[in-house]
Amino acid sequence: MSFKVKCLALALGALSALSVSAQTRISMYYPVSVGGPLTQVVDKLVGEFQQANPDVKVEAIYAGNYDDARMKAMAALKAGTPVQTSVLFSIDLHELKDQGVIRPFDDFVKTAEDKAWLQGFYPALMENGRAEGKTWGIPFQRSTIVMFYNKDAFRQAGLDPEKAPRTWAEMRAAAAKLVRTENGATTRWGMMIPSTGYAYWMFGALAKQNGQLLANPAGTQTRFNQPKTIEALEFWSSLSKDGLSPKGLIEWGTLRQNFVEGKTAMMWHTTGNLTAVLKEAKFDVGVAQLPANTEPGSPTGGGNFYLFKSGSDAEQQAAFRLVKFLTAPERSAEWSVATGYVGVSAASYATPALKKYAETVPQALVARDQLSVATAELSTHQAGRVRKVLDDAIQSVITGQQDAKTALDGAQAQADRVLKPYQR
Repeated sequence: MSFKVKCLALALGALSALSVSAQTRISMYYPVSVGGPLTQVVDKLVGEFQQANPDVKVEAIYAGNYDDARMKAMAALKAGTPVQTSVLFSIDLHELKDQGVIRPFDDFVKTAEDKAWLQGFYPALMENGRAEGKTWGIPFQRSTIVMFYNKDAFRQAGLDPEKAPRTWAEMRAAAAKLVRTENGATTRWGMMIPSTGYAYWMFGALAKQNGQLLANPAGTQTRFNQPKTIEALEFWSSLSKDGLSPKGLIEWGTLRQNFVEGKTAMMWHTTGNLTAVLKEAKFDVGVAQLPANTEPGSPTGGGNFYLFKSGSDAEQQAAFRLVKFLTAPERSAEWSVATGYVGVSAASYATPALKKYAETVPQALVARDQLSVATAELSTHQAGRVRKVLDDAIQSVITGQQDAKTALDGAQAQADRVLKPYQR
C-alpha cells in the first residue's frame, strides 16, 4: 500500500470515528406488554428514524407495562442517567408534571411546520396531554375500549352477526342467548369485562355510558360515588350475578386468549389487541363501539410521548425530532396497521397504507370512529394512588365483598384525602 493510500485510509477512518462520536445519543423507554406485537415494530420505526437522521443514535429500552416503564425511567433519572423521552401512560401527566421531570412540547415548537404538526392530532386524544394551556404529552400508542364479538357464535344463537348490541339492555339480552352450558358446566360465557389491570378504565367507560365522568379536567376532584357512578358499578356486577359472565375477577392478561379460544362470545378490551385477535381467532371476529345506556362512549387510553428535563439541549432537541418522526401520518398509519392502535391523526387515515388496510379490515375504523364520543381517561394528581383506591373498590364489588355504594363511598373519601392538597 502506498504512502498516499495509507494516509487516505487513516483520514477516512478518523472521519468515520469522528462521525460516530459526533452522534447525539438519546434513550427512549417503552412499555411492551400492553397488547400487540410491539418490540419489532418499534425497532423498525426507530431504525427508519436513524436512517433519516444519521446524526442521532437512539437506544430503545423496553419494559413491561406502563408502570414498569415509568419506574425504570424514574430510576434512571434518580441515578443521574439521562432520559430524553419515553412512552408512558397518558394519564401520568399530572404526576410527572408535579414531579417536575417533563418539559412542555411548546418549548420546542417554533416553526409553522411544528405548529401544524401539534394541531394535527385528534382532539379527544389530546385531552390527556394538555394542562394549564400547554401540551405535555403527544399521542402515539393510543386506544379506546372496543367490543370484540364472535360472529359465528352470534349466528349459532340466532343473533344478527352484523348488528352488535348498541345498548346495555341489548348487550344483556344477547349475552343471555350466547351462554352455552354442557353437563351443567358453562363452556362459553356471554361476555367478559376485565376487572384486573385496568379496572378503573373499564369502569370509566361504564360511567361515561351512564352520563357520568369520574373526575374533573384539572385532576383535583373525583366523582366516584355519584348516583350514576354507583349505578354503573351495580350494572357491571350484575353480569356475573345473573350468570352472563363468570364470578370473580376477570384477568386483563388472559382475557384475549379466552376470547380467541371461544370461552366468551363478547369481550371489552383495548383496540390495541385488534391485530393479534384477528390473527389468532379461528372464527369470524366482529368489532363494535361500546354500547350506551344514557349515552355512548369510551375513555381514550394508552401512552403518550413525554420529553424529560434531562440531558443536553442537543439531546432534548433530538428527542423532539424523534417524537415528530414517529407520530407523522405515515408512521402512525404503519403503527396502526401493525398493532391495532388508533392512528393519532386524520392525516394518518388518509395515507395509502391505512386506507388500503381499512378496505380489507374495516374493524380498524371502529376505534377511530368512537373518538367522536370519547372522553379523557381518569387522570388526577397522585394518579397511581387514586387509581388503586378505585380499582380496589371495583374489585371488592365484583367479588361480592361490598355493595357498590359502600365501596364507592369509601373510595371517594380516600381520594378526597389524597387530592385535598391540590384543591385550591
